[in-house]
Amino acid sequence: MSRCEPPSSLVQSPGLPVSPQGEPVFAEPWHAQAFAITVHLHQQGVFAWTEWAESLSKELHKPGRADDGGDYFDGWVAALTTLLAEKGVADEAVLFDLQQSWQRAAQATPHGRPIVLGNDPLR
Repeated sequence: MSRCEPPSSLVQSPGLPVSPQGEPVFAEPWHAQAFAITVHLHQQGVFAWTEWAESLSKELHKPGRADDGGDYFDGWVAALTTLLAEKGVADEAVLFDLQQSWQRAAQATPHGRPIVLGNDPLR
């Protein structure tokens, strides 16, 4: 289990999976990484908590989301991507291309090996 130190208001995100003690839990390492990146950007003043909450809420309430919350962190990353594009921090097209590159790299990586962008056959 990963823990956000120091405590952040981000741990109060609606739908965030939590332990019986109320601490964030992550099913995959990338979930914790997405959470940590978001916390860091918030703490650095890139966006306000209210901006993050609005972006995440919009994404999680889109039609087609998984009823069981299994795609929660997919929504988290989509919300962060949208917010960073809106703030002019990152270009949405560049982020999409990078996402596609990671997916190709993952598909081209032998099982049990680390996924690196260099494994993307189109890079």
